[in-house]
Amino acid sequence: MKQRKIVVVLGSPRRKGNSASLAEQVIAGAEAAGAEVVSFYLHGMTLYPCAACDSCRRGAWRCVQEDDMHLIYPVLREADALVIATPVYWFTMSAQTKIFLDRCYGLGGPERHALRGIDVGLVLAYGDSDPFNSGAVNALRAFQDAFGYLEAPIVGMVYGSADKPGEIRANTTLMEAAYQLGQTLAQRA
Repeated sequence: MKQRKIVVVLGSPRRKGNSASLAEQVIAGAEAAGAEVVSFYLHGMTLYPCAACDSCRRGAWRCVQEDDMHLIYPVLREADALVIATPVYWFTMSAQTKIFLDRCYGLGGPERHALRGIDVGLVLAYGDSDPFNSGAVNALRAFQDAFGYLEAPIVGMVYGSADKPGEIRANTTLMEAAYQLGQTLAQRA
């Protein structure tokens, strides 16, 4: 079986935050199952919002903005799976994650988009105990719509509540679910 390449995008400004802690478990599970994992910590990168110029839709299928998305694009084009880890801020995904997701527009049109058919894993952490009150469902719905449009199956979603940075590590059930998500993404044919 071919070694699978998994890209993990970390959308939290906290390197040791709750969504990052869950993502670490996904990475550990994927690597233990033999996958190659490449991760990007978005908060430290220079990422501009989409300029809606549609240059990526003409000719070269390349975004004209010169920023760090050009480090991510080639890796995404080679990936078998994508994991997006984000905290829920102000009732949806973090701003860093939203910029990343918007800029994925530059990966091609709907019929030939680089993420068409890719396996997707989602990891979210939020402060409220309820996924509806926290806005987690808004983020999940946005991901479901985007990846549904690209016919990219969401293989698994791991999400849960934690208030202080790193607190989610105490939730052994959630940490194990994240590890299992990594294993699943690594072993899909």
